[in-house]
Amino acid sequence: MATQKSNILQLQGVYKSFQSGKETLNILRGVDLTIPQGTIVVITGESGAGKSTLLHIIGGLDTADSGKIIVNNIALHTLNEYQRTHYRTKIGFIFQFHYLLSDFTAEENIALPAQIMGTKKRSALQMARSLVKAVRLDARRTHYPYQLSGGERQRVAVARSLINNPEIILADEPTGNLDERNSRLVENVLFYLVRERAKTLVVVTHDTAIADQADIHLHLSNNRLRPA
Repeated sequence: MATQKSNILQLQGVYKSFQSGKETLNILRGVDLTIPQGTIVVITGESGAGKSTLLHIIGGLDTADSGKIIVNNIALHTLNEYQRTHYRTKIGFIFQFHYLLSDFTAEENIALPAQIMGTKKRSALQMARSLVKAVRLDARRTHYPYQLSGGERQRVAVARSLINNPEIILADEPTGNLDERNSRLVENVLFYLVRERAKTLVVVTHDTAIADQADIHLHLSNNRLRPA
């Protein structure tokens, strides 16, 4: 009999709105979501539907107006700003833009989050070297971002998201700036590493090819999440 996975993420009744002049824009209205550990979840929806807002709330980059957000047994909705800052160190982030530092090599960019967390530089670079191989860029590890293609930069960003061994990775349109070929390369590397390391992945995207490979595919529309 298969062992039932524990839930790593639970959202209950999450609401989020923004004020635009005198108008209140309701972005999320009573969103519920439960994700078992080690699951790949893809959330699709039209531009402006609130996908990125939802991801930012899960990642502690934004706060909900109300509702419960529990990630890896951390009640995110109860944390203050200092506590949320610490919480964010436990999450792997991948954004549409790679945000690599131009004066650092690919390997150094990957190692940096580990150094920030207190890992000594030599150890962090050894960890980064292993990850740069995992994303198939070993021959490019000493190259600077300007020497890398868009797809290569994004694969560096994938490796960087894993350097601190997070339980959950959040990806916001990770292939949004790439052509079809590089999109598939980044997608395949990301999904392979997540499954190999038994991580939980939440992706928001317009890319239907990514959605096709998800364990759970959800669609955000009319301020709510529904099965796609």
